[in-house]
Amino acid sequence: MAKTALITGILGQDGPYLAQLLLEKGYKVYGLMRRYSSPHYENLNFLGIMDKINFIDGDMTDDSSLLNVIKLIRPDEVYNLAAQSFVGTSWEQAKLTTEINALGVLSLLNAIKYFSPTSKFYQASTSEMFGLGNDHGYQDENTNFHPRSPYGISKVYAYWMTVNFRESYGIYTSNGILFNHESPLRGIQFVTRKITDGVAKIKLGLAKNISLGNLAAKRDWGFAGDYVEAMYLMLQQKEPDDYVVGTGEFHSVQDFVALAFKQIGVSDWKQYVIVDPRYNRPAEVPHLRARTTKVNTKLGWKPKVTFEELVVMMVKADIKRQEVILKNT
Repeated sequence: MAKTALITGILGQDGPYLAQLLLEKGYKVYGLMRRYSSPHYENLNFLGIMDKINFIDGDMTDDSSLLNVIKLIRPDEVYNLAAQSFVGTSWEQAKLTTEINALGVLSLLNAIKYFSPTSKFYQASTSEMFGLGNDHGYQDENTNFHPRSPYGISKVYAYWMTVNFRESYGIYTSNGILFNHESPLRGIQFVTRKITDGVAKIKLGLAKNISLGNLAAKRDWGFAGDYVEAMYLMLQQKEPDDYVVGTGEFHSVQDFVALAFKQIGVSDWKQYVIVDPRYNRPAEVPHLRARTTKVNTKLGWKPKVTFEELVVMMVKADIKRQEVILKNT
């Protein structure tokens, strides 16, 4: 009998890549979805798996809906990827961010405890939990958390609640502390897609410049399609544990910009970039870089796509998107 998996955040970036991986492994995949007047299925359609997902109504801010979903499906594995995940917005919508990212996780864990205690649970944690915390310029599973945003704070709550349900009730729960991971499916409000979409529009004469914030911030960027494999591996182990997932390298936003413009033959990219202080965060995290010894050795996981390959992939995808739009207008 095929294994069943429930994925929250099925319409986001990671959900479709994870669903694709699980479908290839023979899983029956359920996707939790809030009721929308017009849902955005673009990412699932991009991967060609839209008709293979079993959608089920539910909301991370509604306890009863989560109880009903878990009781109905009783999945083998639950991957919680749902979140208000845009860091910048979390200052303006701190309460909503907390309700979804923190209390929603508690509700989902309680539903598992009551109705499906044998389900294995994956929590999408984030490098933003570290904030200013680092160990000689790196972050790993032993680095102290010092989050610098309501988003990071909400994720720290969810992290420890995930650990607590493992220790208190013996439920198989694992945190994946994923560093920045991008793809052509990344939301347009995120800086990486803002850059590659802007570069594509400049190449095609649809825009003259890109407005960005802090170009000096450094991040450990990888490909989302690689990172979902680490999520899967975490729930296949004999014992649950928590893992940092990243590349071990970091690059500045400026590096990303320069490489993106290089793909369209532009070396003097500064003439196209406007640095707008409105995009600076109230409290910035200067740099994040993963020490990945544990995930490399215990799970045998390593990233396949390099930083340059990631940027090239995203620029090409956005150029293709804009060309299709132009053709249809």
